[in-house]
Amino acid sequence: MATEAAVHHETENEKGAWDGGKQPFKVSYGKLMMWYFLLSDAFTFSGFLIAYGALRFSMPTWPVPDFVFKTAPFNNIGLGHGVDLPLIFVTFMSFLLIISSVTMVRAVQEGHRENKNGVVFWMLLTIVGGLGFLGCQAWEWTNLIGTEHMTMTTNPFGTHTESGAYLNEDGSVSDETFEMGDSYLIHKVSAHGHGGEAHAGDDYSEGSHEGGDHGEAHGFTPAQTAPGNYAGYEITDKGYILRKYRILDGDLAGRTATQEFGPKAFGALFFFITGFHGFHVFSGVVFLIIIMLNAASGLYVKRKNGYEMVEKIGLYWHFVDLVWVFVFLVFYLL
Repeated sequence: MATEAAVHHETENEKGAWDGGKQPFKVSYGKLMMWYFLLSDAFTFSGFLIAYGALRFSMPTWPVPDFVFKTAPFNNIGLGHGVDLPLIFVTFMSFLLIISSVTMVRAVQEGHRENKNGVVFWMLLTIVGGLGFLGCQAWEWTNLIGTEHMTMTTNPFGTHTESGAYLNEDGSVSDETFEMGDSYLIHKVSAHGHGGEAHAGDDYSEGSHEGGDHGEAHGFTPAQTAPGNYAGYEITDKGYILRKYRILDGDLAGRTATQEFGPKAFGALFFFITGFHGFHVFSGVVFLIIIMLNAASGLYVKRKNGYEMVEKIGLYWHFVDLVWVFVFLVFYLL
């Protein structure tokens, strides 16, 4: 009898272990799978950011974020033309995304209380924050591509590797000097409609960046526009103007050199990684809209599970916000 009881007890334990009734870690299957996805996505972003860091610190020169990301849509609206506002626009972008994470927390809280109206309201604010971030990123990309002419393969932003003075068109040394490490921006020759004459973009030295090819050119404006080598500059086949300068200090003092493009990897990594994150934000906004509409229709009311679907999309949204913190640190602060 004792043996039969032991066998019966062992059989009951086996049934209890394999009947599928127990949730691992006391978490539903859906939330567990979301955590698995976020973990794998974290490894992906980590690989991209580590690759950026490795290339960033292996290059002798790299664009300075304060110089590259100092333009904003409101620079020319009440603040004066050419006002320098380093990182102010991307800070505003980050603020929108962080605030949207707070509103997502409130939506999850209202879901736990089974408050349908509260869930819909706070999710709507989260969607507005996400769309605002995407709009800001779209403007930033448009400015860098359309105004600054930065592409996946061309990086017009750079920093000087030695101190020098720019040359005039006649080959003489100008009064415009720069120190090693100063930033510059290479612009294209572009037509402004002044009698069909082409004008260069704004000056390329530190502190003179005034928004690209808008209005009259400022600073260095070459007389020629055809590709070729001239006394004080060079125009490439693609229309970029590379200024020549005289090295002032060091072993190479007295030599003439030509301003060069910045590392190609900068543009490629910037557009790829921020674009990959932007795709995550866009996907999140789409799912937020779908889930908000489902919640508004009362689909989740009958389930009485604390609006678990809202909580799952909340996990994803918080992950997207957290990743942006690291992207912001790597691209805009280092």
